Amino acid sequence: MAATSLFGPTPILCHYRKQSSSKRVAMNPNRFSKLHAIKAQATELTREIYNFKEEDRFRKSSDNQFNPNLDRKPGSWPPNNKADNPLLQNPLLRQQQMGCGWLGAIFEWEGVLIEDNPDLEKQSWLALSQEEGKSPPPTFILKRIEGMKNEQAISEVLCWSRDPSQLKRMSSRKEQIHQSLQGGIYRFRAGSREFVNILTRYNIPMALVSTRPRKNLEEAIGAIGINGVFSVVVTSEDVYRGKPDPEMFMYAAQLLKFIPERCIVFGNSNLSIEAAHDAKMKCVAVASKHPVYELSAADLVVRWLDELSVVDLKNLADIETEFGGEPEVEMELEKDDAYPSSRVAVDDDDDDGLW
Repeated sequence: MAATSLFGPTPILCHYRKQSSSKRVAMNPNRFSKLHAIKAQATELTREIYNFKEEDRFRKSSDNQFNPNLDRKPGSWPPNNKADNPLLQNPLLRQQQMGCGWLGAIFEWEGVLIEDNPDLEKQSWLALSQEEGKSPPPTFILKRIEGMKNEQAISEVLCWSRDPSQLKRMSSRKEQIHQSLQGGIYRFRAGSREFVNILTRYNIPMALVSTRPRKNLEEAIGAIGINGVFSVVVTSEDVYRGKPDPEMFMYAAQLLKFIPERCIVFGNSNLSIEAAHDAKMKCVAVASKHPVYELSAADLVVRWLDELSVVDLKNLADIETEFGGEPEVEMELEKDDAYPSSRVAVDDDDDDGLW
């Protein structure tokens, strides 16, 4: 149409053409060469307009790649960065909080850092019930009170008493029985000491939570030689309820001075996973007393803590997406491990390689 409009009604198709009235109409042969030049210019203009629209569309999609609800109104961009604290006068401390210092680790004690014997807990409750003249709790009840505070389990599940003085007495007696059965012997789980050393090297704050009394827990910490490693220690005296209530994890995050979304809980049961997710925290499940498939609700499942790295924790805490960047990728040399990782990829489209 552009080429035709330049020439008006003048015919430009060929030297002669025959009209319906059988008259021969003469045409200028030079107009045919001009037609190709005009068509080439029109094609080039059309291509430039198309490319401009594609670039504009690509630029808009790139802006919204990491934030689909991007709002460019004055005062709303860039969004507030929860990691940064402008009140910090020391630039090194401010930079540290933007890096590994912006990540808090909350560890459970038994079954995560040290070896746990679930039979000792069961024997403690059975011995206490015999001393108090109560019916021995069945297995499903013992499984239900796993991870709870002693007072909470006695009053709400076992229903042995609701008197505060009696609850305190029976709870204390139960811990005495457990300590005598334990014998004061504590052992790190394989890989736990190495993982704690790595977090210490990167100055990642760590908290320790347990439903054991503070005195017993401090004795255990001293027995295995990790005094001063945990900046926060939360015990049964510090909270009202145990798992699956998230109170212990929330209180630990508060003492660490981190938002819950930037804390990672290391637990070994579904009650720990439930409590961590209710607190809006990520959870790494350690398959120590439960099989891996039973802990699938966790964000990550490992058999041993030394399977993890700092990059895994940063990606799990989703730190990089706060800045609109890509997660870091860690290149590691493959090595033979006596304890294979539980993170196994399965291709649903190919069943030839299964088992």
